[in-house]
Amino acid sequence: MPKLLLFDIDGTLIQSKGASREAKALAMIEVFGMDGDVRTHHFGGKTDWQILVEVLSPFGIRSEEIGQKMPKFEQVFAKTMAREIVNFDVIALPGAIALLETLKKQPDIILGIVTGNTSQTAPIKLQAAKIDPTLFVVGAYGSEAEDRNELPRLALERANALSTEAVKPEDVIIIGDTAKDVEAARAIGGVAVTVFTGYEDRDVLIASQPDYMLDDLTSFLETVPL
Repeated sequence: MPKLLLFDIDGTLIQSKGASREAKALAMIEVFGMDGDVRTHHFGGKTDWQILVEVLSPFGIRSEEIGQKMPKFEQVFAKTMAREIVNFDVIALPGAIALLETLKKQPDIILGIVTGNTSQTAPIKLQAAKIDPTLFVVGAYGSEAEDRNELPRLALERANALSTEAVKPEDVIIIGDTAKDVEAARAIGGVAVTVFTGYEDRDVLIASQPDYMLDDLTSFLETVPL
């Protein structure tokens, strides 16, 4: 039976060391005319759509308007990300590259991305950390929904559109570094795996009760049954 492994990006596969905040602030100024408090706002586990709503709603800019402007924001954000990310020491987190290289060789594993990043900035960040974005057959992104819990369903639908054998929700494994990743796994009835390599408070992550907790991805294969 095929299994769909959906990886978060920031704090799970890579650390971008602030590149996203700077690029997002510049893109917000160009598209919305302001950046609010985005440089200090708490990002953990949120979609970029949700972040924009939280930062811009005090200025009267609502989710509907953000959704309408999302295609333009994506383009501008990608442009600023590509320009700014070279100034940051973006790294792959321990075990990430080796794990992905091993998983891509397993015929019953479908690799995917579920991330708060927009669809155009996600590959830029992965490439900066020397992770090949084409390893991931499907993805669902923070430019597609305000609520992160909607993203696993999108990724599963896309995986099943490509697979000759249907992936069941219980065969979806979501790997992330925040309690919101655990919530997203529960929303689809999948398996939640967390790592302590992000910025989530350790006690908060433990309290979210994932199915498996790892210090980092180096212990994934020996801990999580596939």
